[in-house]
Amino acid sequence: MHCVQCILPNYFSAALSEILDAIATAEYTGKLSESKEKAGNDMQKMMQYVFPVIVQIQMDVIKNYGFPEGRDGIVHFSQLIRNMERDDEEVAHLHSQIRAHFLPPVHINTEASL
Repeated sequence: MHCVQCILPNYFSAALSEILDAIATAEYTGKLSESKEKAGNDMQKMMQYVFPVIVQIQMDVIKNYGFPEGRDGIVHFSQLIRNMERDDEEVAHLHSQIRAHFLPPVHINTEASL
């Protein structure tokens, strides 16, 4: 009998790794580049053009992991990932790599400005 807490992070790490691999394929690289070019440096346009491409890639991959196709599958997968990344560094790291494709890095000023 396998420990569920041991299997799940590996399962989700594999899914996230496959998503990252899919993002790097020629099929999606062109779509992402075109979407990022349209969005420029505008966060609203980034969510309009780039985010849907990333979500489509995720939906294409997670159906291979037993999640239903469509909105319900991606919502459920995302909720599980958010919960899992609290306890698993690898899941958190892989998920942050995916988010980096549509969310710009946040720079926090460590000095207090008066």
